[in-house]
Amino acid sequence: MSSASPDNKAHAAVTIDEISDPTTVSAGIELLDQDAVQLQSMPLRVRRVIVRLDEAAVVLHSSNVRVRTHTSIREGFLAYVTFGPQASGTVNGLPIRPGLMLAAEPATEVSFVAAPGWESITFLLPPGIMSTQLSARHREAEFRLPRGVEVLQANPEMVRALHDWGRRLIDTATTTPALFDEHKREMGAVQVELIELLLATIGAADDIASSRSDRTRQAQSRIVRSAEKYALSHIADHVYVSDLCRAAAVSERTLEGAFKEIMGLGPVAYLIRLRLHRVRQALLGATPGSTTVSATALDWGFWHFGEFSSAYKDCFGELPRIPCDGCRKQPGRKRSRLPRASAGLPRRADKSAVFR
Repeated sequence: MSSASPDNKAHAAVTIDEISDPTTVSAGIELLDQDAVQLQSMPLRVRRVIVRLDEAAVVLHSSNVRVRTHTSIREGFLAYVTFGPQASGTVNGLPIRPGLMLAAEPATEVSFVAAPGWESITFLLPPGIMSTQLSARHREAEFRLPRGVEVLQANPEMVRALHDWGRRLIDTATTTPALFDEHKREMGAVQVELIELLLATIGAADDIASSRSDRTRQAQSRIVRSAEKYALSHIADHVYVSDLCRAAAVSERTLEGAFKEIMGLGPVAYLIRLRLHRVRQALLGATPGSTTVSATALDWGFWHFGEFSSAYKDCFGELPRIPCDGCRKQPGRKRSRLPRASAGLPRRADKSAVFR
């Protein structure tokens, strides 16, 4: 990805993805890197719509179940995120509430836990556009670009107006995608409208003053992320809950409380689900004869193959398998209709060892 601006001319003006498999969320999007884990046992329906303007882009995400995502902003983009009126969940542990906006500089990671009914709209712009506009308006002193990830509190009505504008754009684009493709050159006018509305909204926003409970949840989010990173980076080792405690520098009780507060699951249950997602990724990437389902399951610490198969089917709606060469489509990611899948937890878990 260029550090100057998105290469929107190389992609369709409008992309509509209906996703039922959380392991495929990163497929087909050049603007963001995403990793997702489904946290509820019910059919997953994630909708992602991308509208590419001249140099900017507008991205809608919606979900019907509780999902954890780590989203990394690609180089060359600033990100501003608004949330729908029914959206609930957390951003880096901070609860979503009216008037809340997220701002992130390029190449930063944001952790979301999205509850059922989630809707967010991400506005992506090259930093140069914003810097030029601020300089020309002599507003550099009162308005700065985000550093890292910042949560802003703005006028709720202005934030709602920005979100509604994005929603109307998404709705129009999904109704007439071919028209947007035919008029790519005219998308610059839409971008101007977006920048003016965005500047007005965030110009009146302040860095949020976190309450004590907010700071607690943000600390819990960091604990969860530290434990998850450790577990993934030590996948070849025998990882215990005590290892996660040391990695996060907390007690077992604090670790358990952080996971249940942020994820709605204990650390063992959550990491089992994470491992199921990684097994699926490995199976989808394997070729017939290169490995077996049992060997892949063992690689990720699943030794009771009956329970593993049951948990896998509960999570993804099908038994584990290595797809044949002639049927290698992208499961759970379609452009024409909403497919179905389900997710769930294993019936029981060994609380001593998390991996293998």
